[in-house]
Amino acid sequence: MYVIGTVGLPGSGKGEAATVAREEGLPVVTMGDVVRQETADRSLDPSKDHGTVAHALREENGPAAIAERSLPMLEDRLESNEAVLVDGIRSGTEVDVFEARFGDAFTLVSIEAPFEIRRERLADRGRDADERDGGEGLEARDERERGFGMDDAMDRADVVIENTDTLEVFRNRIRTVLEAAADGTVDGDELSGVQTEANPNLETEH
Repeated sequence: MYVIGTVGLPGSGKGEAATVAREEGLPVVTMGDVVRQETADRSLDPSKDHGTVAHALREENGPAAIAERSLPMLEDRLESNEAVLVDGIRSGTEVDVFEARFGDAFTLVSIEAPFEIRRERLADRGRDADERDGGEGLEARDERERGFGMDDAMDRADVVIENTDTLEVFRNRIRTVLEAAADGTVDGDELSGVQTEANPNLETEH
């Protein structure tokens, strides 16, 4: 059994990492789905009110509320799969939830890229609405995510992937981590050896 969590600011590549996981046959639990469902339950617009509802859930039920709601989904998928990826961790408190439940079977991967690169990616996808369009710009999104405690979560990552090269290089780096998880070598010096051999640019933290 292994649970891989991903954390990263908007546009860093978390969604692409989840896509690679699915291609490799790993189920993906997206914490944002919890928020989207709650947004719909409150008869609000997920495209506009996602951040507001995420904040409300944490205010009403504590900072670990979304992670705790994700646990049953993770456990359900682990009944028939050796590994699961949980996408969208946003705080050290949420990391605590997964570490408490899964212990050494949990690995946190931080996906990182500079602001300008992330803004260009989001603009290419038509998702970096600015204030003139009545939307939330990337700076505001970053500030909201950091307000949840994302910097703390990123600092606690077991693996750091710098997503500044080509898409294919990034996808290969994600596959390396997934393969290490399947082999049971996705921590400590053993993971560092796997990454150094396959992808010398893949940085690890212990």
